[in-house]
Amino acid sequence: MFAVTRLRVPADDVPAFLAAAGELLAALQARPGFLDGELGRAADDPQLFALCTRWDGVGAYRRGLSAAEVKIAGAPVWVHALDEPGVYLTD
Repeated sequence: MFAVTRLRVPADDVPAFLAAAGELLAALQARPGFLDGELGRAADDPQLFALCTRWDGVGAYRRGLSAAEVKIAGAPVWVHALDEPGVYLTD
């Protein structure tokens, strides 16, 4: 399965956001079941980003996001998240 979180980041917040997103990806990489992840920026809208992660399954994804270190690292990133569905099954 994969998860896509789109994030709208004001221009002034982008440098801090990029640093925080790197910390979040490092925290996620330490979680069992995490396969890979990346952050991308929209070509036509420099304030729109997407965080895409791949997991062994929904259980690994939910356990990974519930870890304290992920919650702490994720807070400054997810504050910019758009409220929309983002988890997709590949089975």
